[in-house]
Amino acid sequence: MIPNETKKKKLSSNMEDYLETIYILDQKRETVRIKDISALMDVKKSSVNNAINVLSERELVRHEKYGYVVLTLEGRQLSKAIKKRHDLLVRFLGGILGVDEQTAVEDACRMEHVISSVTNDRLRKFIEFVDTCPTGEKPEWLNSLTYYIEKGKRPKTCTKKIKRK
Repeated sequence: MIPNETKKKKLSSNMEDYLETIYILDQKRETVRIKDISALMDVKKSSVNNAINVLSERELVRHEKYGYVVLTLEGRQLSKAIKKRHDLLVRFLGGILGVDEQTAVEDACRMEHVISSVTNDRLRKFIEFVDTCPTGEKPEWLNSLTYYIEKGKRPKTCTKKIKRK
């Protein structure tokens, strides 16, 4: 494969997870080591080394043997975008749909790799809308949704059916 083709090829979800982990660690500490990534992801150091080699070939990280792992500018931008997608999905699943935190985090981790940029953008706008319309308080229709999720039936304020065209 030509080097440019390798660089442009979409990352696997596994490689995205490594990038996101490096980003998280980078935000918390001065340096990121293979052992830090291994511990956070609960994988073997050899697996981390293999992933770092792939990410290094893609010019998303820099790493010298036994040295620190450093995100390149492109790697930082991509990992930040992955983390934002993850956080957005956690916010939607937990904050809007009321899914428990652990399930929201686990589901978001799987979903973040397949969601399209269009859907991601619409989801972001939806959450912004809910957070700011009209007063920053939870809208009544969202309270009705929560009631429906919890009780399995519509609240009395939400019994009128919408006619579909």
